[in-house]
Amino acid sequence: MQKISIEALARQQVTAALAAGSGRAADTVYGGHEKVLRQTVMAFKAGTQLSEHQNPGEATVFVLRGCVRLQAGNESWQGKTGDLLIVPDGLHSLMAEEDSAILMTVAKRAPVNN
Repeated sequence: MQKISIEALARQQVTAALAAGSGRAADTVYGGHEKVLRQTVMAFKAGTQLSEHQNPGEATVFVLRGCVRLQAGNESWQGKTGDLLIVPDGLHSLMAEEDSAILMTVAKRAPVNN
């Protein structure tokens, strides 16, 4: 059993993101490349984004603090502190409208064997 304070980690990552040249910081709290489930606290300086990318599986974004915008094609959804956004399949991007921290949860799809 391991206990992690997501709030403390979010504060730490926001501080790191504000100091980073990229305006981003992240720490994987559970899982990784060898696991199906992966949870990562990510922080963004206002105006910073994750450019358009493909989903590796089912994913959600829980907004820990701030305000972000999830974009997929011509649709977009704003998420504020406490909101859970379901990431649609396909290409999408995420932009921080304010200094923000999120908990990104991804359950990778099993590879298709041909």
